[in-house]
Amino acid sequence: MPTIKDIAARLGVSIGTVSKALHSAPDISESLKKTILETAVEMGYKTRGNFSREDRRTVLFIENMAYEKESDFGYDIVLGFKKSAAQEHFEVTVIPVTAEYQRQNSYDALLLKNRFCGAFLLGFSLEDPWMEQLKTTSTPTVLFDNLVMHNPHVGSVGTDPFEGIDMAVEHLVQNGHEKIAFLNGSVGSLISDQRMRAYLNSMYEHHLPIDPDLAVYGYYVADAARYHVPGFLEKGATAILCGNDLIASGVIECCRQMGYRVPEDISVIGFDDIPLATTLSPPLTTVRQDRSQLGKCGLYILHAMMNGIPMSRTLLRPSLAIRESVAGAKPRLPLRRTNDPDSILNVNPALYSQFVTHKSV
Repeated sequence: MPTIKDIAARLGVSIGTVSKALHSAPDISESLKKTILETAVEMGYKTRGNFSREDRRTVLFIENMAYEKESDFGYDIVLGFKKSAAQEHFEVTVIPVTAEYQRQNSYDALLLKNRFCGAFLLGFSLEDPWMEQLKTTSTPTVLFDNLVMHNPHVGSVGTDPFEGIDMAVEHLVQNGHEKIAFLNGSVGSLISDQRMRAYLNSMYEHHLPIDPDLAVYGYYVADAARYHVPGFLEKGATAILCGNDLIASGVIECCRQMGYRVPEDISVIGFDDIPLATTLSPPLTTVRQDRSQLGKCGLYILHAMMNGIPMSRTLLRPSLAIRESVAGAKPRLPLRRTNDPDSILNVNPALYSQFVTHKSV
């Protein structure tokens, strides 16, 4: 492994200057500090050694995820991570980031500068600037609901989408539903792609017809419902499965505004089981993620990689929180309508084609 002396020789500066840069001393310029840090990363320099107590610093980078209030999705994940970190005597720093922040800061250089020995990333998308850098990072890193292939230093934690979605579909089938719509989250998200695949797979395994206009991408917000629920109802859907509980809350409200009762006329199931789910009217049946355990698992995976154990994808088991938003199916005659531009057929035809060769709409 290269030493401070090697870095100094590469750049033609003193050993003391390199040491100051690595320890964020205030008496050298930011431009020189940046050059030294990036050179250290390029050469594979590490300061963490055997992770002495003073070096046991971890960081939570959070993007596009609310986490500060108990009602926020990310709150329990962060809390679970912090609790496990405290037991292992790790210090935790929480840093909210944006895409612009990522463009301005090299991932590895930022970790080296702040002497972070590992990171847990929440809320990142596949298009984020750091995702490319994670392909080559040597710093132990855990992604929530995301995955970087072929790097033993980057692991992933999440809740099994296939088991979760199948639980929801099975519950609806037991209540007589066959025309089950799925209002998913955003295009370009790994977890959205996985949940769409899980929905198609579960419908196929239950021998149910797959209508591409009932398999639609939206956004992980309540407002997504108003763009797609009218189409679902026109197509004769008797139940709507949602990519998260926020979408489900919007679906319930949209149905109410259109004169449909939940669950008497239309059944609704969410995903996540955030505190909001129990306050809705009716209380929401939803796939439950144990977010506290997800946070704890994030720390366990990080700690394992720090000790040389390469980790890939770790999935926790979901459960189904059965409440009052599902009832027996009430079939309706479908009305004709044009194709939904956000349907699986238009957004991801290759995935759709895998499930329709043996099924008819």
